Amino acid sequence: MTAVFAGNEVRSPEERIGALADPGTVTVQQRSDSALWATANLRGVPSIVFALDHRLQGGAMHAGNCALIVSAYRLAIRDGRPVVGLWHSAGAKLQDGIRSLHAVAQVFHVMTEASGRIPQISVILGPAAGGAAYGPALTDIVIMAPAARMFITGPSIIREVTGEQIDIDSLGGPRAHGETSGVAHVIAESENDALDRAAELVELLGARRSVDTATVADRPFDDALPDRVRRAYDIHPVIDRLLDAAPVELHPGWARSIVTSLGRLGGGTVGVLASNPLRRGGCLDSLSAEKAARFVRMCDSLGVPMVVLVDVPGYLPGVTEEWGGVVRRGAKLLHAFAEASIPRVTLILRKAYGGAYIAMNCRGLGADRVLAWPRAEIAVMGATAAVRLLRRRELAAVSDQERPALEAAFVDEHLANAGDAAAAVELGVVDEIIQPDRTRSAVADALAGLPTARGSHGNIPL
Repeated sequence: MTAVFAGNEVRSPEERIGALADPGTVTVQQRSDSALWATANLRGVPSIVFALDHRLQGGAMHAGNCALIVSAYRLAIRDGRPVVGLWHSAGAKLQDGIRSLHAVAQVFHVMTEASGRIPQISVILGPAAGGAAYGPALTDIVIMAPAARMFITGPSIIREVTGEQIDIDSLGGPRAHGETSGVAHVIAESENDALDRAAELVELLGARRSVDTATVADRPFDDALPDRVRRAYDIHPVIDRLLDAAPVELHPGWARSIVTSLGRLGGGTVGVLASNPLRRGGCLDSLSAEKAARFVRMCDSLGVPMVVLVDVPGYLPGVTEEWGGVVRRGAKLLHAFAEASIPRVTLILRKAYGGAYIAMNCRGLGADRVLAWPRAEIAVMGATAAVRLLRRRELAAVSDQERPALEAAFVDEHLANAGDAAAAVELGVVDEIIQPDRTRSAVADALAGLPTARGSHGNIPL
């Protein structure tokens, strides 16, 4: 049966690569019965693109087309070019048995060899099962078109083995992997949109450039945060004001208390990791820590400098979090930052408490420069909670009428001694308190003054 693309037959690999690449730049290097690979420019970046052809044997992976993919990767690694894979495949070819499994394993091996050396982007354009799901999962970024379906075992086998009833969309569609599993980084609105997003990411990761401070004009940030310190707000407008233009957000629907985005500042590519107080108050939890750790390691392995925006009250408490591995997953984020070699600038917007302060790229973990807005607080816990714990006897000794004023005085004293940004500057864990409207220039100056560096590790899919 012929698969369907937007009411028409599935496009050929040539058509899909042609829609992805800059006009007139595609040169086909090798073909097999169900795949091809080509050199092409993507938004001016010399790249390697391969595509599996679902119209022939479901795009099944076998010795022939797997050797083709390995060949494409070999050239990409040699020349330092990004790789974009267009996936639409039923997985390993059943009829070939162990031969197809061996061939698929060789693809996984070369992908892992390339990890951290060149950008790898996977675009899922239709069903991608078994090995055709694991292949994309080994790459840096996974983009899913509306027709994409990713799974290791399909609904019929799940039903036969476990008795669970589920349809293919609920099992492996864009919403499942964009919001529940976290497999997909970007959910596209159409196939062409998926290809456009891939080209945009290749441009960001393949043409990184340095931050040019001469092009960075400051913008107003005074109204970026609400007047009430406990009121939630969305971090996205802050990120948009910081960067030259709207960034590409990765994992926007998954682990939403952390935002991970790629964009440009002063023309240079940067990764932005930000707390989002609109979601769970900005608390870190097991999933958001893991999401953040993967992003940090990707940026470090590909040499993308980072800006970390902090407004975090701590780690989310609860039995579910503890049993869900928050200690293990939170340690991944600590390890990722402590290991990182890329330039890293942290900006504390409002609060940074407890273990989450440490985890969000503090000076002790190796942050190159730490900035803070004037109202920022850095402490083991919030000042009010700390005062109620540390001064509970004194508070209990006064009348109900006197207690609020005494508590407020204790809070002011606690902030002055242990929690405000000025105390952090004196200690040396914050370099400078900046006015919000200086944010863009201060961050750009900090990044421009740091030496270029990158990690010497792969980007393991944490």
